[in-house]
Amino acid sequence: MIEIRRHHAAFCTEHFLAMFRTQVEKAIRRFQMMEPDDRVMIAVSGGKDSLALWDVLLGLGYDVTGLYLGLGIGVYSDRSHDVAQAFADARGARLRTVDLERDHGYDIPTAGRRGSRSTCAVCGLSKRYVFNRAALEGGFDVVATGHNLDDEAATLLGNTLRWQTEAIARQSPALPARDGMVKKVKPLHRLSELETAAYAFLRGIEYVVEECPLVAGNTQLRYKEAINAIEHTSPGTKSQFFLGYLERGMPLFSAEDRAELHACEACGQPTTGRFCAFCRARAQVLGERLGGGAETPDRQVAEELADEVLPVEIYDRAGR
Repeated sequence: MIEIRRHHAAFCTEHFLAMFRTQVEKAIRRFQMMEPDDRVMIAVSGGKDSLALWDVLLGLGYDVTGLYLGLGIGVYSDRSHDVAQAFADARGARLRTVDLERDHGYDIPTAGRRGSRSTCAVCGLSKRYVFNRAALEGGFDVVATGHNLDDEAATLLGNTLRWQTEAIARQSPALPARDGMVKKVKPLHRLSELETAAYAFLRGIEYVVEECPLVAGNTQLRYKEAINAIEHTSPGTKSQFFLGYLERGMPLFSAEDRAELHACEACGQPTTGRFCAFCRARAQVLGERLGGGAETPDRQVAEELADEVLPVEIYDRAGR
């Protein structure tokens, strides 16, 4: 049914599905991602990766609740929510929905036009903020995301090309809970985008095939294209690069993770400066002011915000 060149193997449906589940189980065990009695929140977008992961975790018996974040991207967001809801309904699973505009006052297209960050950057930081906050408020033990091998290899490539050592140090498939952050895990990091698409197809999972209409020019896509070109002529490059980093490179960079977190003065969520990236982005989009006043001049606030490490760098740079 499917040939996986990096494994030098071809699989029938039964054994491919078994291999896929085994890879997820191996990732969970290797990085102690979750326990059988943990309450798991999975970030779902309606795409193949998050729905495939949700399907596997449900099949393995975990207590998993989906969280969908409405980004306000017109018909694309409407269809994405409908697909995620249909998946949950068909399996008797729970899906929570947060609407960015309703709950926080802006949508992603508006943020891209008014803010100083790119559309993809503000989308990513909004997702990370909402997922972490929803998990904390809902009493969940773990947040799981559908990042696959292609995502992780492309992120590592980008961070390495720019020698962003602190970001490299934090690129782990499992980040422990700390200072107001729920544990975050990526159980699909051993599986490629092709493999997650094949799993979804063979399991009969309907998912949103179309790319986000705002993704044009995304730097992450260029890194994916570059590493895919190498993978085409040298199968296994992506897995050797990223899995090799986890085994041999990650321990070498561990000392670079020096970020110290404390509560954002506006919302209470963890950050490295006075205000978190989400509150700064939201204030800029909505035309609101952060800080200032007689004791702390606006100029000082601006300097502090410019110098701090963004929370987007604390976990990872891609969201799915």
